[in-house]
Amino acid sequence: MTEADPKEQRAAPSAQALAQRIAANLCRWIGVLTRPARARPPRLGAAAVGAIALAVAAVIAAMFLLDTAGSAWARHLPSWFEEAFESITNFGLSGWFLYPLGLIILCLAAATSAVLPRFTQGVLGALAARCGFLFLAIALPGLFSTIVKRLIGRARPFVGGDDDPFLYLPFIWKPAYAAMPSGHATTAVAAAIAFGALWPRLRGVMWLYALVIMLSRVVVLAHHPSDVIAGALVGAVGALMVRRWFAARRLVFAAGDLRAYAGPSWRRIEVAARQIFTG
Repeated sequence: MTEADPKEQRAAPSAQALAQRIAANLCRWIGVLTRPARARPPRLGAAAVGAIALAVAAVIAAMFLLDTAGSAWARHLPSWFEEAFESITNFGLSGWFLYPLGLIILCLAAATSAVLPRFTQGVLGALAARCGFLFLAIALPGLFSTIVKRLIGRARPFVGGDDDPFLYLPFIWKPAYAAMPSGHATTAVAAAIAFGALWPRLRGVMWLYALVIMLSRVVVLAHHPSDVIAGALVGAVGALMVRRWFAARRLVFAAGDLRAYAGPSWRRIEVAARQIFTG
């Protein structure tokens, strides 16, 4: 048997310690997130309830008035237009948000240590909370949509040759019968609300992104208009519920008006980074 390289022997405990630190920090952050509420966010007003009811009514109305016409319109679009949207629609996949956010959260968990100054720990904790909000506000509505659409079992446009907006095979769990709600629309709208809640100046850009993704799902004949509206509703309600959950625990948002607390400035982040890397 050959002896282990001394460098590998020294590296193994270091890697193990890093993994333990990441696991410990993630568990601690999850504990903070799941602790009992410290405050009560404002009750849902009549306007919010009315908006949800209106969205549900729009889904039902679209099934009768828009779905067949929307699919027929998309089927006769120029090929170059459809090909362009085939590329655009891929940017509605949740991985574009969740993978980078997950990686950032892991890096923050690896960097956070009890030996760091309290200032630096505070900056890292604030960044982790904001990234955690974005991750959950996009991931949870997306997960809900992924499960529910397969239970509903609505057929996508022209499955079987004809476009029948009322063709359902519940619980079949096949992609061809996973139209409602649209997962891309869910992700796009949830991302628009989540990023807009933290950075209001991004709202215009994010909502433009969401509308383009929603349109793309109809153009590429992946969904009926009502599927897209239903996905937007799931994404909006899900992201807003996650924001209220954070606000109730006084994380990222104030419970009173749900406004985001000021995040760490670039100057504070730079100072914290220097303390991490230089000690």
